[in-house]
Amino acid sequence: MSSLTIIRGRVIDPANKIDRVTDLVIEGGRVTSLGDKSRPRTDRVIDASGCIICPGLIDPHVHFREPGQEEKETIATGAAAAVAGGFTSVCCMPNTEPAIDDDGRVDFIYHQAARAKQANVFPVGAVTKARAGRELAEIGLMAASGAVAFSDDGVAVASAGTMAKALTYIAMTGKVLMQHCEDPELGGGVMNAGSLASRLGLAGWPRVAEEVIIQRDILLNLHQNIGARYHVQHVSSGGSVELVRRARQDLFGQAHVTAEVSPHHLLLTEDDCASYDTHFKVNPPLRSRRDIEELLAGVRDGTITVLATDHAPHTQEEKELEFAAAPFGMIGLECALPLYIKALIESETIDWPTMISMMTVNPARLCSLTGKGTLTPGAHADVTIIDPKEKWTIDANEFKSKSRNCPFHGWKATGRAITTIVSGDVKLLRDPDRLKDQTDAHDRSKPTQHQPSQIVAQSLHDSKI
Repeated sequence: MSSLTIIRGRVIDPANKIDRVTDLVIEGGRVTSLGDKSRPRTDRVIDASGCIICPGLIDPHVHFREPGQEEKETIATGAAAAVAGGFTSVCCMPNTEPAIDDDGRVDFIYHQAARAKQANVFPVGAVTKARAGRELAEIGLMAASGAVAFSDDGVAVASAGTMAKALTYIAMTGKVLMQHCEDPELGGGVMNAGSLASRLGLAGWPRVAEEVIIQRDILLNLHQNIGARYHVQHVSSGGSVELVRRARQDLFGQAHVTAEVSPHHLLLTEDDCASYDTHFKVNPPLRSRRDIEELLAGVRDGTITVLATDHAPHTQEEKELEFAAAPFGMIGLECALPLYIKALIESETIDWPTMISMMTVNPARLCSLTGKGTLTPGAHADVTIIDPKEKWTIDANEFKSKSRNCPFHGWKATGRAITTIVSGDVKLLRDPDRLKDQTDAHDRSKPTQHQPSQIVAQSLHDSKI
């Protein structure tokens, strides 16, 4: 395994509160040193001038469809899409066919990911058998085999009794329960409930369907003294943000309840559904401009601590069905980073270190990914290099994903990952001129002239999420 030095980039490592221009050394698949002028000579050098060097991006919520729906995505194509988007690790949901609900299927995910040799892929186990919401799945066996979290994503665990049992058992594993919050008796529509849905003749999906499940689960966890780690997936409602905010501030602390938001819920509204374009049909549905403002407020004040794509591939034939019949979901791995830049950085909602924390150390801690999400010496050498100023056009036809159901096709974007490194191996290099053999790079007898420390005066969120 070759050694590598990344020079002259702005290193942002929120886990260690680092934000300065310096060099990063990788040897043997691990981070060796950061800004150490006495570092050993390495085989290769990447010049990251003008770029951000950060821990490899982590997405805790993707759908890779394998086993059972390989025509939409496979673990290999999904992992390649992740690398193209700057993600070095992803956590795949269990709504496959069959569901990931036993230890053998957890092992299968790891096996397929190892064969693909792209991004790290970590399986999320189902909460209930076949995700049917009745009988608990083999939680202990899956945890022992490497399931990093548990979810019935695609549907909620609707039964309060089953949910209470699930929280109890999952608490014993130390893993997190990720809930798709949708009361099936209140949900089931195809877009946000309201006057627009009525005018379009489409079934509405009210915010309360999401909010009532969140409130119920928080109360179950609190009043039964279960103390499980509970995570709200793809928050879409401003009311949900307030429920999570109260729980984190007033009930049982930040270590127990967390939430994520996806790029489409920060940038798109129900108005986009007026064209009946099924690329905008997503679960939970796109809401109002006011909901977006409340989601942004939740990101700003630390209520929402994780960014996740909810990458959900579907075939063109499925998405060409009429709006009511087409499946929910859109792909996002390969364009999520510039979309977050647009929604959060360009709007000055948060700064770069905070956004990087929401895409690295916070999801790593959420899913107990040891050695991920940080550039601490000894950590896995998963690294993303971002050019924050590169201007480009999102083109779904060039995606590595098998599917093309992306509503952001044709959008002008600023910023993208130009290099993705997984365990020290360069998996993506958009600008080959930046990579040189050591002998061609520069005179190593002259130490790199580091710019003065650029520690940003800011209020990073507590490292606990």
